[in-house]
Amino acid sequence: MELQQQIQERAVLVGLNADCFTKEQTATDETLEELEALLETAGGFCVGKVLQNRHAPDAHSFIGEGKAQEVRMLAEATEATMVLFDNELSPGQIRALEEIFSMTVLDRSALILDIFAQRAKTREGRLQVELAQYKYLLPRLSGMGKSLSRQGGGIGTRGPGETKLESDRRHIRERINRLQTELEQVRQVRAVQRDRRMKNSVPVVALVGYTNAGKSTLLNQLTGAGIPANNRLFDTLDTTSRQLTVSDNLDVILSDTVGFIAKLPHHLVDAFRATLEELEYADLLLHVIDSADPNRQEHIQVVESLITKLAKPGTKVLQCYNKADLVEPEDIPIGEDVVKISAARGEGMQELLQAIENALGHSCHRIEVTLPYSMGGMVDTLHSSAQVLNVDYTPEGIVVQTVVDPILYGKLRSYITAEE
Repeated sequence: MELQQQIQERAVLVGLNADCFTKEQTATDETLEELEALLETAGGFCVGKVLQNRHAPDAHSFIGEGKAQEVRMLAEATEATMVLFDNELSPGQIRALEEIFSMTVLDRSALILDIFAQRAKTREGRLQVELAQYKYLLPRLSGMGKSLSRQGGGIGTRGPGETKLESDRRHIRERINRLQTELEQVRQVRAVQRDRRMKNSVPVVALVGYTNAGKSTLLNQLTGAGIPANNRLFDTLDTTSRQLTVSDNLDVILSDTVGFIAKLPHHLVDAFRATLEELEYADLLLHVIDSADPNRQEHIQVVESLITKLAKPGTKVLQCYNKADLVEPEDIPIGEDVVKISAARGEGMQELLQAIENALGHSCHRIEVTLPYSMGGMVDTLHSSAQVLNVDYTPEGIVVQTVVDPILYGKLRSYITAEE
């Protein structure tokens, strides 16, 4: 990108592992590695890492005055242009640390927001990113210090811009309200689209997973969507939906979603709810897992936790172990709701389609319908596309006892006279 060509940030990464922190709040060697990957995605590179262990964070300097001076010397020795924290910082801590380091200080949330600002392409995506940025920045205006004077200079400077951020809080709150109104309109459009799909009884299958697990590659492989699928974090922000023919009897809408990540800022979860609410209405979730991920189990837990928050209770989940060709067969668990695939190589696609059909088939309905004789052709459709148990020709119409999938169930809903 043009901004990346103007300046490539050199950052010292800092994390605090405090006894009083929850697992979500603390920093580890693994989360610092992920922070480095995020930094590279944003266009910068790491020149040093510091992991501090304390009983509790320092109220003023977060990592303690002595350790802060060590970080300052490391930053100067490596000619760093910024210090990036793996933990979330308060406005006062940002201000204090910038005074100690004499350079920009950002936290993990600010970095992720910057990446989202680079990646969002559609109007909806940009609205969601801008809303998240304002919600993040509003309580930090008094503590951002030097950061606000660097608009356009590199990482952490994309988005609303200096003139907007220097305006008073009332104007920013008004902008937040306008953005929320526009996003509510987006949600209403999605609701109309969902109602149309439900009327046509087309099941929705949503792809979920940790960022860079291969969701877009899988969508491309199954539907030929042609979405750019690069080996970088948060490459997909804007939801893409495509129709997928699973079998002769089943078509579904397959939707890609933004990748999840540990410590995903709640501002983003809130702002992207218009996109993520697709999970709430999905009939089936495909949890795409990077089989070769060294932190696979931890990342599975992150995604499962977010699924619990965002999807409707009881939604069926299929675990798709992607990149299965990169690991030994015994490294992948075996189970009824587990599929091994390689999206890039196109391996395991038929098994995945069969698993999708089986999963959605569990929602088949055993019904009795009374059809007018003018709909005699529907009896032939039921014989070819469903399980017909009995047909009886009566004065009231053609009475059919049948087991149908969700698509036929929707088409026959108004003719149902009995259901088990």
